[in-house]
Order: sequence, then C-alpha cells, then structure tokens
Amino acid sequence: MTALTTGKAPIAVRRRRMRMGRLPLNLAALLTLAVSVFPVYWMVVTAFKPSADIQSDTPSFLPLHPTMAHFGTAVHSPGFGTFWRNSLTVTLSAVLMSLVVALLAAFAVGRMRWHGRRAFILMVFVAQMAPWEALLIPMYVIARDTDMLDRLSMLTLVYFMTTLPFTIVTLRGFLAAIPVELEEAAQVDGCTRPQAFRRVTFPLLAPGLLSTSLFGFITAWNEFAFANTLIIKNQDARTLPVWLSSFSNVFGTDWGATMAASSLFMLPVLAVFLVLQNRVTSGMTAGAVKG
Repeated sequence: MTALTTGKAPIAVRRRRMRMGRLPLNLAALLTLAVSVFPVYWMVVTAFKPSADIQSDTPSFLPLHPTMAHFGTAVHSPGFGTFWRNSLTVTLSAVLMSLVVALLAAFAVGRMRWHGRRAFILMVFVAQMAPWEALLIPMYVIARDTDMLDRLSMLTLVYFMTTLPFTIVTLRGFLAAIPVELEEAAQVDGCTRPQAFRRVTFPLLAPGLLSTSLFGFITAWNEFAFANTLIIKNQDARTLPVWLSSFSNVFGTDWGATMAASSLFMLPVLAVFLVLQNRVTSGMTAGAVKG
C-alpha cells in the first residue's frame, strides 16, 4: 500500500506542476478573449441603452432600462432594406463564383500534371500576398475605363477576385489530403474520372468548401474600401459597410442607433459562422472516418 501511494504521489505532483505551468497561458488566453470580445459586448449593450444612459458620465456595463427604440430607428432609416439586399447579392454571388472556379483550379493543380503548373501555383500565392489596398487605384481605373463604376456587378467581380486565391490554396490543401487511390478504386469499379471525383472526392471536400465559403462570406460582407471607392454616385448601389460609415452623420450624436445598426450588421456573419462551424467539424470527422 505504501509503495502504491508513493508511486501515485509523483504523478499527482507532476500533474499539479503541469497545471501551474499552464496557468500563465490560460490567463493570457482569457485576457486576449476579454480584449477581443469586450468591444462587441459594449456595442450590443449600448444598442439597448436609452440615450440618457449612453450620454451619462457614469458608464453602466448592463442596460438598466433596456429599449428597442434604437433598433427601430436603424431599421426604418432610408435605404436599409436596399443596402441589405445589395450586400447579400454581392457577397453570395462572389462566394459561389469563387467556390466553383477554385474547385476546378484546385483539381487541375492537385490531380493533373501539366506544363506551367508550378508557375500557376506561384502566381496564386503572389496574388494572395498582394495587399488589397494596392489594388484600389488600378481597380478604380479599370472600372472607370470600362464604364463599370456604380455597379454591383463590378463590386461582385472585385470580391470574387480577392477571395479566389485563398480559396484555391485552401481547397488545394484539402484535396491533397484525400488519397488519389480512392478515385482510382472508384474508376476500377466502373466510374469515369468525373464520376469518381463527384461521388468520392467531392463529399470529402465538404470541410474545405465550408471553410472557404465562411472566409469568403466574412471577407466580402465586411469589405469597405472597394465598396466606398467603386460606388460613388449611385447611392442605391451602396452596401451595408458604406451605409454604416455614414450612419453617424445621418443621425448626428445618436450613438444608440449607430450601435443598433452595427449589431444588426453583425448578425448575418455571426449566424453563418455558428452554422458552418458545426458542419465543418462534423464534416472533418466524417471525412476522417470515410478515408
């Protein structure tokens, strides 16, 4: 009994030391979480506060007298529905286009051998590393010369172009992790190469497709610089980020309405993230079991 006890004691001591060693990392993680989440929390709380509480010298961390009036002001502002429709149209169109083109490009790069493949991959990485701000002036000149200013189609093409390199790189990595022997076995069983890809490889690519679509949706939904540069005269073609930037000017010092509009602007991205996050996790588990 004494030997058993002395044998367990070092294990308990090591576990206690491991927990103590992880304590600084856990505290740093909690601090990072608090710093990241607190501005969002303050935005949502401010949206529910009456104007008197917002302008009070003593800040309150909870809405003592919650109100929905600021949300009504934001929803009934001019063009609210139009800007929502514009953002959804541009974002979904760009994401779908990038997924289709990137899937074909990733298949060509990951499953085929052709002259210039390495140069193509290098150019994709270069396009991915290029800062978007450097493309503002060239894109404006192209849109002006082709008479595409103030058009949502031009904005959709820009978002498609900016999200495409990352989508290709990500899907190529997911495709490389799927053994090519699975497709070869399906072809032995009588499937053609397109059928083998559609029936075997494509279902296993679900985590990659969902991950890249999530990234593309968040990127296009939150993008401001191109939307503010390419949409100048046609105010009905503005998107939600541009509308949100002028919201404080429209309502003056009504910070409650501004925070309410920001909270509403955040909801679609939050909903998409929560839905796709669970599906990405389950898809990766299913893919591992099938593989």
